Amino acid sequence: MKILLLGSNGQVGWELSRALAPLGELIALNRHSKNGVCGDLSRLDLLRDSVRAIAPDVIVNAAAYTAVDRAESEPDLAALINALAPQVLAEEAAALGAWVVHYSTDYVFDGSGTAPRYETDSTAPLNVYGHTKRDGELTILASGCQHLIFRTSWVYAARGNNFIHTMLRLAREKDSLQVIDDQFGAPTGAELIADVTALALRQGLSQDRESGLYHLAAAGETTWFEYARHVIARARNAGWPVRVADEAIVPVTTDAFSTAAVRPRNSRLNTQRLQSTFGLRMPDWRVGVDRALDEILAPHATSAAR
Repeated sequence: MKILLLGSNGQVGWELSRALAPLGELIALNRHSKNGVCGDLSRLDLLRDSVRAIAPDVIVNAAAYTAVDRAESEPDLAALINALAPQVLAEEAAALGAWVVHYSTDYVFDGSGTAPRYETDSTAPLNVYGHTKRDGELTILASGCQHLIFRTSWVYAARGNNFIHTMLRLAREKDSLQVIDDQFGAPTGAELIADVTALALRQGLSQDRESGLYHLAAAGETTWFEYARHVIARARNAGWPVRVADEAIVPVTTDAFSTAAVRPRNSRLNTQRLQSTFGLRMPDWRVGVDRALDEILAPHATSAAR
């Protein structure tokens, strides 16, 4: 089996490079040309030519325009990468009889209510990023190709730029922190996303599982405030140079921050369909966060133990 991975240098792409390697021949591309093929989702003609040249059995698209606030002033570029490029990939996959794996987001919903969202719930994005990700889903569905679309939320990894690394930096630099406490979701690790993808692909190809749209998120829920407290407490215990005191981490509402893009307050995703289809049990969000923190904080933990 030949697998084409796009976005290999991102948080999820990095983990997918590991998780997909045992499944077959893996061709991992980032946005730079390599051996005459191009993984840049903003160059549609070259992208189409590259898929045709490689002729993969599976296309895994881990690349995306993810600058949520900047997308408000760059809607055409966001649409190009998040909607038009997936359309090209899906059309070429349909012609080849290949599968497409694509990652979407809780931002396709409006964030109202408190209940976890199902795959069948109506979408109503609040911002340009959410609109373009929803459009990307629709282009894949319209193509008729075999597909796995995973909606996920609050993605992090031990490497890259994400909430964990931001909180560790701010905890080291600041005397006080204000963190939003009225947005709810489940931090979901790139490692978990990659492992679930590999398992789903293996079952989908070997056991003729139904292609479709699935919610993929860790179990449980939290707010950004409680997430931050968890990260900083673990860092303090591991010997990380934490400057901010526990009592100086202050919960605030979303309205305390002015952002170009409106964020959903409710990012909860119901994952029952994923779990029942593929025989999974999603771990609590703390499991993956703690694993990532152990990797990030290991040198400091060793120093503290001496």
